[in-house]
Amino acid sequence: MKAGTRGGLLVGAGFLLGTVGVKALTSATAKKCYVQGVAKGLQAKCAYENIVEQAKAQVDDIVAEANYLNLSKESASAAQDAEGVQAAPAVQDADAAVAGGAQAAPATGAPSEKGAKKASGKAAK
Repeated sequence: MKAGTRGGLLVGAGFLLGTVGVKALTSATAKKCYVQGVAKGLQAKCAYENIVEQAKAQVDDIVAEANYLNLSKESASAAQDAEGVQAAPAVQDADAAVAGGAQAAPATGAPSEKGAKKASGKAAK
C-alpha cells in the first residue's frame, strides 16, 4: 500500500471508530452501566464514612478514658496533699514534745546528745 492510501484509511477508521464510540457511550445500555458504576462508588463512599465514623468513636472513647484516668490521679494526689496538710500539725506536736523535755530515741540509731557527751568524756579521761 502506498503511504497516502494507508493514511487515508487510518483517518477513515478513526472517524468511524469515533462515531461508533459516541453512539455507544450515549446509548441506554451504557447509561445503565454508568449509573451502576456511580451507585457502587457511592456505596463504597458510604461504607468508608461508616468505618471512619466508628474509628472516630473509638478514638473519642480512648481519649475520654484517658482524661478520666488523669482526673482520678489528680484527685488522688489532691487527697494525699490534703492528708499531708492534716498530718503536719501532728508532726509539729511531736517536735514540740521533744523540745519540751520529753526525748524520743533517734530514728537513725545515732546516740542521743547525752550519750555523745558521756562518750566524749570517757575518751578525754
